[in-house]
Amino acid sequence: MGSLPAVFQQLVAALVAGGFTTLTASPFELWWLGPVAAGLMFAGLHQLTPAQAALKGWCYGIALFGTGASWVYVSIHDYGYTGVPLALFLTALFVCILALFFAGTLWLYRRFTGPRLALVTFAGAWVLGEVLRTYLFTGFPWLLLGSGYVDSPLAGWAPLGGVYLLSLLVALSGALGATLLLRRQWWTLAPLAAIWLVPLALPAQWTTPVDTPTRVALLQGNLPQLEKWTPEGQRNAANIYSDLTRDVADEADLIVWPETALPMIETQARPVLERVQSHLPTDTALVTGVVQLDMDNRYFNSVVGVGDVEGSYQKEHLVPFGEYLPLESVLRGAIDFFNLPMSSFAKGEADQAPMQAAGVRIGNAICYEIIYPQLVASRAKDSDVLMTLSNDTWFGASIGPHQHLQMARLRALENGRYVVRATSNGITAIIDAQGAIVERAPQFETTSLTGEFYAMEGLTPFTRMGSWPVWLLAALMVLVGVPQTRRR
Repeated sequence: MGSLPAVFQQLVAALVAGGFTTLTASPFELWWLGPVAAGLMFAGLHQLTPAQAALKGWCYGIALFGTGASWVYVSIHDYGYTGVPLALFLTALFVCILALFFAGTLWLYRRFTGPRLALVTFAGAWVLGEVLRTYLFTGFPWLLLGSGYVDSPLAGWAPLGGVYLLSLLVALSGALGATLLLRRQWWTLAPLAAIWLVPLALPAQWTTPVDTPTRVALLQGNLPQLEKWTPEGQRNAANIYSDLTRDVADEADLIVWPETALPMIETQARPVLERVQSHLPTDTALVTGVVQLDMDNRYFNSVVGVGDVEGSYQKEHLVPFGEYLPLESVLRGAIDFFNLPMSSFAKGEADQAPMQAAGVRIGNAICYEIIYPQLVASRAKDSDVLMTLSNDTWFGASIGPHQHLQMARLRALENGRYVVRATSNGITAIIDAQGAIVERAPQFETTSLTGEFYAMEGLTPFTRMGSWPVWLLAALMVLVGVPQTRRR
């Protein structure tokens, strides 16, 4: 059992590591701090009891989400009609609960694995913890360890195994680096070199573009969130998006409005859309986010289109509290935050067919869905381009929109597909098949972004197989470190 000063040092190291992990992500993009953070978490871990290891993991999570997900306070206070004390309490509760994932991961790691092959088991356990965080209790795969590596030397691994492979390699690099520095184990230089140099030999592009690009215009209305669902806000939205569309009518094959661009039900929005479409060239497609209401009085967060458009999309993975309320019979009406406009959406069907617009097949991911690697990969299999419509107004001027954009860029790189991203007030962008930003609109401005994207042919290994091979590898890495007596 570690002495009290040694345990205190471990907890301080965990807090520093959590802050470092936030700095790997956008807008800071100090990706080289990722292995440092992982090394701080690995060093001395086997000198702690399982309970102490859990506390170290919890401190890491507190620092990570306290700094990296601080935008939650903006959503709750600025747009959730919640006072400062309650908003601070709810944000702190959110952070503390999420930090339990790291506490549980490190408790299990210390309880069931020994020092044998600790380098390997640590990296595997880290990834399995991220998998649990992705899916347990609807999931929150925000700030995964590998999310900040789209511009790093490790980026070439993404089309092979996605963000979980990046997390595995960053965690393993940190453990190897800690072993090298603390124990002078020089053999660790060989696997470190392989991790960081192999991407130089990997293909730069796994998919190929078709010959003719598609001209696209992404519109950003910059409507105030607190006024959006008022009658005046609805009129302003219709006028702003109609005017912006008129300005780009001759410049685009595909015009894209963001998530719930028209804050009204589809039956109310259709006349507006059809009036706008009547002034467009006959072969132009216009798509927008809108709220649909079906015959059973269920609301859907959807994407629909007019003109050269076939099909629609209904959001499958909803945001807890924002789009649906867990334990609704208990929480509805308790505080204003639980009564947000349009917080009673129904879930769309799985395996929806891609939309067809302007001659290309579009794989949709509305807002929050773009952060789920498996879900986006399943859409990429049958599509030529990925499209994400978002309302990042909820983030305000925080770091949230920058992190959200970075995860969209990683989805593009993983799947070898362009991503066109239209948002209400930024960050609207066109992202190429290697995750690079081709065009980008300024935040907090009423504007349009015009450019081109290419429909892409072929599939990356990650799109074909998804995350399962990496998950299985991580499980095997943990298993080899479990003492045989415990296995029996």
